[in-house]
Amino acid sequence: MNCQRRYLRRIGLGLIVVAALCSGPRTAVSQEQYSAFDLKVRRMAYDCRDRVTAEMNKLIAANKLTLAQLFDTFYIPIPNTDPQKFHTQYDRYTDETIRIILDQYLAESNRIKFVVAVDRNGYLPTHNTKYSKPLTGNGDYDTKHNRTKRMFNDRTGLAAARNQKKFLLQRYSRDTGEVMMDLSVPIYIESKHWGAIRIGYLR
Repeated sequence: MNCQRRYLRRIGLGLIVVAALCSGPRTAVSQEQYSAFDLKVRRMAYDCRDRVTAEMNKLIAANKLTLAQLFDTFYIPIPNTDPQKFHTQYDRYTDETIRIILDQYLAESNRIKFVVAVDRNGYLPTHNTKYSKPLTGNGDYDTKHNRTKRMFNDRTGLAAARNQKKFLLQRYSRDTGEVMMDLSVPIYIESKHWGAIRIGYLR
């Protein structure tokens, strides 16, 4: 518990400090441990971030969304969903504009398991097509195949969503049982921190 309180207060201090403060299912990775594939994913994340940011700016420029709507945190629960899913004022627009971008980066390697954009609270408005299958009512199937519009506000998710360093690389256990890497880079819209691109992959 003491570790978690210190972690939340000092979340912005960087990878090595986070690793020193906290132990458990999520660990940060120091610079000396980066592999060639880590660096490739980092380049992809920067490129993906730039394209997603451009699409969000286009939505504002076209008057489809205001800046305030894009930063909407009034999450509207979607009935009969477990884990709980939410709508916002902007998620249908991101479904239409950024999913195709996220899917393109997901297809770059079979070691990459997801590519998503999340807001500062860990809300994931638009997931990859493969994780946006119709809900069936089967909890195990839906957890694995319909992961969109959920709040990923666990320690790993919030660290990624709120990090404002150039990037953050973490190792963690996913709720599906997979152990993977999570590389995230921050998204800024009109100089305001919106959230992050997250890429999950296997080393």
